[in-house]
Order: sequence, then structure tokens, then C-alpha cells
Amino acid sequence: MDTLNGIHQLEQLPAMLLDCRADALHAAFPQPTLIHLTGRQPEPLFVSMMLHGNEPTGLLAVQRVLRRYKDTALPRSLSLFLGNTQAAEQGLRRLEGQPDFNRVWPGTETPDVAEARLMQNIVTTLQSRQVFASIDIHNNTGMNPHYACVNTLASEHLQLASLFGRTVIYFIRPTGTQSAAMGKICPAVTIECGKPAEPHGVEHAADFIEACLHLSHFPETPVAEHDINLFHTVAQVKVPDTLSFSFSSKNVDLEFIPGLERLNFQEVPEGTVLAYCHQGNQPQLEVTNEAGEAVANTYFQCDHNTLKLKRSVMPSMLTQDEPVIRQDCLCYLMERLPFHPGEAQ
Repeated sequence: MDTLNGIHQLEQLPAMLLDCRADALHAAFPQPTLIHLTGRQPEPLFVSMMLHGNEPTGLLAVQRVLRRYKDTALPRSLSLFLGNTQAAEQGLRRLEGQPDFNRVWPGTETPDVAEARLMQNIVTTLQSRQVFASIDIHNNTGMNPHYACVNTLASEHLQLASLFGRTVIYFIRPTGTQSAAMGKICPAVTIECGKPAEPHGVEHAADFIEACLHLSHFPETPVAEHDINLFHTVAQVKVPDTLSFSFSSKNVDLEFIPGLERLNFQEVPEGTVLAYCHQGNQPQLEVTNEAGEAVANTYFQCDHNTLKLKRSVMPSMLTQDEPVIRQDCLCYLMERLPFHPGEAQ
């Protein structure tokens, strides 16, 4: 294993990686590691996995693809990034005291942490290798369809996203994500592959990687309007650290309704009750729009000790996983984004 620009790098595939469990990665790869594999087309496809230690679908999908090419050449070079193996060992998104590995890429609000310098070096390394495209693979904890995320509406990025599926989300916050950083130098996408235990997510991600490995170029024609359902993330919703919450107990500040995650990707009407406020009738959530402005009063109101929607919204990534809510957020709010081919920038 070589260390270049602070990155642990390999130029060949360790055989054990083909079958290694996510919680065993840290023993073999104690540091985040970049692995470069040579293929027939030299410009590499970049795939990052395990940026969150409790999201193993990326690892399982890559293993499935690599086993197909165990005795034959890859159609395109492949650069693989193993992220937070330390958190993966404990099955956690991140460890206490660690930054989120998908919030420290170039463009991050915390550029001085060691992990941010590492990610900057990775981007520089891949740019020098003339990276072809980038895929960041994730799971989520709530009930969501599979979907792709982009940080620009440029045609090549939408072509890449639509290869994964029809549902595509455009976002610019949170900052410091892998796809936003890589999107500055190549077509880039984040794919959300459902819950970690779902085999279909692994299969879908593997088939997507396989399809990208066989691409020689991206079509010059825009994505057809009927081939994409485009959404725009307009706000992130968090529960303040000062408030207690639960999905099953009344002895908290915010008692969320059962089955909240079933509202994901649904048009939820104004007036829908989301929680019961046991500590008064003031808005209880932190809501930030893509400009970084506090907009809780735009979307929520507390009335007669109930937290209600003030306007119709479409949530995504609503989860009932309390540690994930604390480490990340409760959900995102989206709007449908009209898409007309040829107008993307």
C-alpha cells in the first residue's frame, strides 16, 4: 500500500475485498483507501462506498461487479474509495467525534479538518487520471424509492442519473458532498439504494456500475422529458439538540406520529399533523433552505399542541432511526421541478 498526497492507495485488487464483510473492512483497511484497477478504457469510473459506515450496499454492489471480472479485463478502469471503515466496524453512520464523510469534500463548511484535506487530495488525484464519471453509493433508513441525486442540471449529469432510474433529485445543500465536489470535474451522481438489508438495492447498484463501465461517452442529446421525474430539494429539516423526541413515548418535547416515514415521496397536504408538541405551541424544528436561511415558519406551525404543515410539501428521507436523526437530519423537503430538454444548464 502506497501513501501519496496523504492518501492510502493500491494499484491492484486485494483478493480478500471480494468477500469481505463491511464490519471486517477496518482490520484490512484501517485508513480510508483508494484502489485503482486498470481496464480497457483508461479514464476511470470512480465509485465511493462506505462514506457512512452503516450503508453497505455500495460495498456489496462493487463486490458483485468485481466477481464478474475476476478472470477478465474490466471494460473501463475503475477507481474505488473505501470511506469510513472505522464506523463500519461498529455498524454506525459515523463515530462520535468524527465528521460526516459525505460533508467534508471540497465545498465543505469545515475545510480545516483532516478528512477535508484527504478528500481534496482524492479529487485532485482523480482529476489527474482524467476521471470519466463518479458514483457515490448510499443507503437510507426510511422508506424511500431508489433515486439518484445531482448537483447540476447539465445534460451529462442528468444522462448519468437517468441511467439509474427515472426519479432524480437536484440539490445544492448540504454542502461538502462527494457528488458536488466530483461534479466540478466530471459527470457525478449520488445513488440512494433503499434500506441496507434490501437485496434489490445491491442488484440495482451493481447493474448501474456495470452499465457505466460499458459507456464510451455520454449522449450529446438531452434526456427526454418523459424519461425523468425531476425534484428539487428546497429545505433540510432537523430536530434541535435541545429538544427530546420519540416515535413511541409521550414523555418528550416532540412526539412524532407513528409511521411518519410512509410520507416519503408523497404530496403531503397543508394541515397534516406530524407530531405532538408537549412543551408549548412554538415551531419546534430547525428548517434551513438552500441559501442557508432559517425557514421553519414557512413550512410548520404549532397549533393546539400539534405540529402541522403550513403548506403542501413532498418529504424525502424521513426516517424513524433516532441516532441517524441526531447525526444527520429528520428529512428533506422537495418540490417538483419542471424539466424541459435543452433548458438544463
